[in-house]
Amino acid sequence: MGAAGVLVGVLLAVWVWRLALADLPQAPDQAALWRLNQPPSMEFHDRNGTEIGWRGPARGEVLRLADLPPYVPHAFLAAEDRRFYSHFGVDLIGIARAAKADLQARRIVEGGSTITQQIARTLFLTPEQTLRRKIQEAVLAMRIEQRMGKDDILKLYLNRIYFGAGAYGIEAAAQVYFGKPARRLTLAEAAVLAALPKAPTRLAPTNDMAAAITRSRLVLERMRREKWITLTEQAAARAAPPRLAPDNPAEGVFGYALDLAAIRARELVSGGRPDLVVRLSLDGPLQREAAAAIREAAAANASRGASQGALVALGPEGAIRAMVGGLDHRESAFNRATQARRQPGSAFKPFVYAAALQGGLKPQDIRVDGPVRIGDWAPQNYGGGYSGEVTLADAFARSINTVPVKLTQEVGAGKVATLARRFGLSEIPPQPRPSVALGSYETSLIHLVSGYQVFQQGGRSSLPWLIEQIATPEGVVLYRRSGSAPAPVYPAALSGQMVRMMEGVIQRGTGRRAAIGRPAAGKTGTNQDNRDAWFIGFTPDIVAGVWIGDDRARPMRDVGGGDVAASVWKRFMTAAHQGLPVRDFDPAPGQVIDEARAAFYNDLSATFESLAAPPEVVEPEIVQ
Repeated sequence: MGAAGVLVGVLLAVWVWRLALADLPQAPDQAALWRLNQPPSMEFHDRNGTEIGWRGPARGEVLRLADLPPYVPHAFLAAEDRRFYSHFGVDLIGIARAAKADLQARRIVEGGSTITQQIARTLFLTPEQTLRRKIQEAVLAMRIEQRMGKDDILKLYLNRIYFGAGAYGIEAAAQVYFGKPARRLTLAEAAVLAALPKAPTRLAPTNDMAAAITRSRLVLERMRREKWITLTEQAAARAAPPRLAPDNPAEGVFGYALDLAAIRARELVSGGRPDLVVRLSLDGPLQREAAAAIREAAAANASRGASQGALVALGPEGAIRAMVGGLDHRESAFNRATQARRQPGSAFKPFVYAAALQGGLKPQDIRVDGPVRIGDWAPQNYGGGYSGEVTLADAFARSINTVPVKLTQEVGAGKVATLARRFGLSEIPPQPRPSVALGSYETSLIHLVSGYQVFQQGGRSSLPWLIEQIATPEGVVLYRRSGSAPAPVYPAALSGQMVRMMEGVIQRGTGRRAAIGRPAAGKTGTNQDNRDAWFIGFTPDIVAGVWIGDDRARPMRDVGGGDVAASVWKRFMTAAHQGLPVRDFDPAPGQVIDEARAAFYNDLSATFESLAAPPEVVEPEIVQ
């Protein structure tokens, strides 16, 4: 019997080893435990080095137990492992107590996992509820206890555990939920955080504050029983429940750009770097001004159906200085600057006229503004009526519809499409319908703005870009944008003629409300049934585009590119040029600078600046 019993025991041990321990991962040394399976995060800075947000998990600095008020670690011991300093990684007494409670309740009401077991599960294993996983968890916990002291294990736990809302570690959780460092947590706040590891999503105070408070009071009661706090301290904590930090305002302002930057950063840097610090081309104050301008314009015109808006601004060679994809990223992450496709209407006309100039026509050439019919299509001017003979420059400035339709027939719709695609409007089909002349094909705001930059850059094209540099938190540079010369896609002389025609839109045409007191060029756009309103324009320094509309493409009432969109553009560009010297556009080959014209714009700019002081830019606190 003795030998048989030994044999049975050996066979049972082999069976258990094969079932649960054959593929047990090795517990690394203490230093490696801090890095193991750490979810990657990205911290974003604007072009001036100011932190503006993050993507992925939020992680604060690593804190020692001595950095925290004593009641903070005690709250976690009360919630998770009251006998932490007495067991060897597995709490047999705790397991027996949990088993008894579960049997009495005839369901699982209490767990027996220690803090060390939770670390083992978090770092090495899956959360599946199986006997095999529990055995592996227990063995790994005992190995961790052999390699680390109790204080080091508790420190690792507090700095690595997940608290919900993307927060890993006690410092990040304190910042995300309460907007303060963990060193300043109150007893009530510590009890709420200590309740989260059990169910970080369900018990998160941002999801259900009542449930979080109820659970935290159980933690306080256990702390009192263990004599870690007094009855008076418990009562004071119950009487002063914690208050959540306000929503991070920076997410609503920068969120659209950060989403795009996170995707691009992953493409640029591969190979498993866990944490990245990404510097963007965004200008923080300009981004805030752009967001405020869009939000306030939509609010002022909501009764007329303008429920959404977007703005994109490009600096030299395509650097994205501002990107607003909607009123508030926290309410809707859909980026209307890059993802939405809309009919640009008359904002497409510059590409028609550019194709006409390339076909040999000149701004002074005459065409007749009169009825036109192509098959069943008979486009008319906005508001009706015709003007008879007009120059191309005048037809463009006044946004007459019949003339660009006739020009498209002259040069060919295919050539218009080829030019537009060369300028970056890839959505335009190679052989479009004649209605392409009036912007009937959908495109995105960022493609329109990038296409207009070709004119600003003297016929050269630059792709929009957002990321300047990617580095590790230690400062090791993994990527730095080297830049490349813009590609010539259009004759410089013709580009200069187009710029002068587009200046006419602001000086005497449909875009007069966009005047900013310095040389500027642009084009209004309002598509069929007033579903979308656009203004795209530029100075020698910045290109910017504005879209105003409705997510459901419902018609707006009396909202067009020449009023609301142009006014938003003017507000943003006025702020963007504060402190910049007045510059005229570079002359195209064969052109000369008009000194009288330059002096006029300098005087006009001074007048504008004297009438309106620059708005104060308030930097909101960024809650980590």
